[in-house]
Amino acid sequence: MEVTLDGVPWRTLPAEVVLRAGLNVGVELDRERARRLRRELRRHDAMVKAAGVIRRRDVSRAELEDRLERAHVDPATRAAVVARLDDAGAVDDARFARHRAQSLSERSAGDLLIRHDLSGRGISSESIEAAIELLEPEPERAARVVLRRGAGLKTARYLAGKGFSEDAIASACSEAVAEDAPPAVR
Repeated sequence: MEVTLDGVPWRTLPAEVVLRAGLNVGVELDRERARRLRRELRRHDAMVKAAGVIRRRDVSRAELEDRLERAHVDPATRAAVVARLDDAGAVDDARFARHRAQSLSERSAGDLLIRHDLSGRGISSESIEAAIELLEPEPERAARVVLRRGAGLKTARYLAGKGFSEDAIASACSEAVAEDAPPAVR
């Protein structure tokens, strides 16, 4: 909507901002309305920035807050925007954790690496554990990697680097590791 001051076009504002600021035809833009208008413009700009972030890819709540902080959105506006998007379901840490865990699992990641990745993205431990529970069991994922790469110490090291537990590595590589291991010293 086009806003005029003293009959001279001033600027064009989004309709939502005009409505939320309480502007109307013939209403004088006093100091209080100007403050409200500025506040609503900041909120609108922050929402546009947040929408740009979540349009490209799913992010956790903490990641969105971090992005808005780096965009110099003030803390109160940032909290209001993130809460509004969370209420609308556009930002959902549990959904994000499930999708991210599945994606990492498909790229041969073990549970330890998945936990580390998700906790670094600000996901709660409850959501992390719920997401891992939905995955194929870790020993079965490790066994698939062994079938693809072959059994051996090199594969066991690869699995360890990908965050698989010692038990999963041992069960998937047990025969090959035992064959390649140096003889025990007595």
